[in-house]
Amino acid sequence: MTDLGNRIQQLRKEKGLSQTDLAKLIGVSYAQLSRYEIKGAQPPAEVLNKLADALDTSVDYLINGNTTEKAQSTLKDAELLKQFKEVDQLPEDDKKTILKVIAAYIRDFKTRQAYAL
Repeated sequence: MTDLGNRIQQLRKEKGLSQTDLAKLIGVSYAQLSRYEIKGAQPPAEVLNKLADALDTSVDYLINGNTTEKAQSTLKDAELLKQFKEVDQLPEDDKKTILKVIAAYIRDFKTRQAYAL
């Protein structure tokens, strides 16, 4: 089962809907909805929008999951991910300061790389 399929199935069950019920709500067959949930078939954009509406969520969540899932899928360094989660809990002014420091460091690093060539 794909992540998209898992999220559709989980949200459907949380809403107390059967596959048949959800299929009717979004205008597809039961078999097609089953393909989305179990076989990894990718619904077209129009169907994704209908799924998101019927399941009271966003297309972004259906495709990518929550922000933690997105971060984990793109950020491989566990310690870095942990640190960013802690930064996210800081007051807004402190977050802005840390982001400025990171941006300055990255800018300096890229400058050093450009002149090293």
